[in-house]
Amino acid sequence: MNRRVFMKSGALALVTMGLSPTFLRRSVFAAGLPRARQKGKTLICIFQRGAADALNVVVPHGEAAYYRMRPTIAIPRPSAGVDGAAIDLDGFFGLHPALAPFKPLWDRGLLTAVHAVGSPSNTRSHFDAQDYMESGTPDDRNTPDGWLNRYLAARGTCAECEVTPFRAVSMTPQTPRILEGASPVVAMNDLDEFTIRTGGSAEAELEALYMTGSSDVVHAAGNDMFEAMKVLRAANPEQYQPRNGAEYPNTDFGRHMKQIAQLVKADVGLEIAFADVGGWDTHVNQGASTGQLAGRLTDFSRSIAALVADLGDRMSDVAILTMSEFGRTARQNGNGGTDHGHAGAMFVIGGDVAGHKVHGRWPGLEPEQLNQDRDLALTTDFRSVFSEVVGKHLGATAFERIFPNFPADRTRWAGVMAGEPASR
Repeated sequence: MNRRVFMKSGALALVTMGLSPTFLRRSVFAAGLPRARQKGKTLICIFQRGAADALNVVVPHGEAAYYRMRPTIAIPRPSAGVDGAAIDLDGFFGLHPALAPFKPLWDRGLLTAVHAVGSPSNTRSHFDAQDYMESGTPDDRNTPDGWLNRYLAARGTCAECEVTPFRAVSMTPQTPRILEGASPVVAMNDLDEFTIRTGGSAEAELEALYMTGSSDVVHAAGNDMFEAMKVLRAANPEQYQPRNGAEYPNTDFGRHMKQIAQLVKADVGLEIAFADVGGWDTHVNQGASTGQLAGRLTDFSRSIAALVADLGDRMSDVAILTMSEFGRTARQNGNGGTDHGHAGAMFVIGGDVAGHKVHGRWPGLEPEQLNQDRDLALTTDFRSVFSEVVGKHLGATAFERIFPNFPADRTRWAGVMAGEPASR
């Protein structure tokens, strides 16, 4: 193969399609790429990058100290006729009013929350905290892979499953830290670009270019890439119509949730899906019931609620796990915002969650109860939630490989999932 031709045609095509060369290199060793089994569990992980303010997301309206520390940005207590009041969940906790699309999921038992959860690391660096949460090894910068990729490697491929390039998909331009590792991953920013930009004569010419190469890594990777495109084309994503009245926001996050639903319903063997959404670093003018944070939560909740509605009965086999690198300070700052904090909140949504409850031990917000006299204290390690979700929902067992140096036994689980662990 002429090097100049490959660099011009092949490399540019890889960038255009959103397929990372790392995925292609690793996928060479797959034994074929047919459609996968039509039934299986799926975990969708969503990272709120920037440190979402847990206290205004899952509001402790029964905590008097919350209102003393946030005189202008606190969410009002639930009360009939009060605009912008918290949506009551259990008499003590409530949802930010912008999370109204989540309340029907709570009522149906499909949604649960975990409060005072996060990393035991005391770092206030976004970069480090995200790295620790995605690697699953707090305060260890030397971990080479992400915990979701280690799950894929530890679990392997079940006997009845056929090999698929879409076992793990990230709706991001590059493979995120959480999915870095030996197991193949597809990273693509847009499903439409993956299918539309590779159609027609340009695709045929590129396929012919790969076919003329020798049987080396590049040639094999090219074959895998075209097989992946054929799988998606068979699913006909361009003609996709959401079901059950689902209305996705016209935003990047809304589009990613819609496209994850497409992949789930296309039966391409999706086991792990990942997406992230930024804009949670609210140092200035955070707002209360309206404003900057409310805008982010509106997109967040409407997009996820649309995904749940769209999937319908398939939610019995789907779990959605949300996370953010840390929470924010208990006291508002002088700029009408909040600064980097410690413990945060997570949501778990699905047909097999232990709903109707805010899980985790509440530490309180009185001065002597705060972390370093400023933050919500940590009472649940994020690995307790992650290990329970992959254990009970996906059937993982090799926790010592997935979360090294953390005893992820059932006694440490947060109780977010109902029933017994899934079988392989």
